[in-house]
Amino acid sequence: MINLELLTIDVCAVARRVAEYIRNERRNFNQNCVEHKQAHDYVSYVDKQSEEKIVAQLRQLLPDAGFITEEKSATYQGEDYCWVVDPLDGTTNFIHAFSPYAVSIALISGKEILLGVVCDVPTASCYYAWKGGGAWMNGNRIHVSDRHLDDALLCLQLPYNNEAYNPVAKHLIDTFYGRVASIRMIGSAAIALCLVAQGCLDGYMEKYIGQWDYMAGAIIVNEAGGRVSNYAGSTDFTEGNDVVATNRLVHDDMLKAVAGV
Repeated sequence: MINLELLTIDVCAVARRVAEYIRNERRNFNQNCVEHKQAHDYVSYVDKQSEEKIVAQLRQLLPDAGFITEEKSATYQGEDYCWVVDPLDGTTNFIHAFSPYAVSIALISGKEILLGVVCDVPTASCYYAWKGGGAWMNGNRIHVSDRHLDDALLCLQLPYNNEAYNPVAKHLIDTFYGRVASIRMIGSAAIALCLVAQGCLDGYMEKYIGQWDYMAGAIIVNEAGGRVSNYAGSTDFTEGNDVVATNRLVHDDMLKAVAGV
């Protein structure tokens, strides 16, 4: 039987160590090291080496677990437990020296998220949660906001798949601009989810993202009293590519905005 609280503390230590490595590399980062995965989707040696460091350390914590990782340095072959890792969420922000960007690590079993850790690299703030244990940031309990739509601060991210998402993005901005307090786009799904959990943002939605982008943040939002679903409203979102996360009070409004688009 895994002690999820103790394991989460160990994963926080892993995330913090790798975040320190990323901060150090950012000081002398060479733009010529950047590669293009696809249009406007970047990767560098920092992403790859960070992932290798994370995988090696997580293997020590749970040797029999598989991996789903963004840079494909390890594999999942049906193991009972699986780590879901984004070594550097917000790579575009990172290469432009623009905050935020983060290390994101989750542990799942089947479709159940057992724990999640997100470390904001520039600030060294660590968000974390385990099943049934609440949501935390640097040792302090966090909770979603109680704001309604009129006063809400929403994060409407713009994914790389611009041709497919362009009509949706325009519709969302048309729907919410002038109706809510304001709209933000911050460039890191993991941090956006954590800001919902912390009560700074009231709602966030994004499509065409990977499991590594949202899995850790999703359990942090849920444990902070929020609500997470896919664009169709289903809580069975762990194998999809679209996520809505809110303080619960604005969730139906956000789902209504994407219905039929």
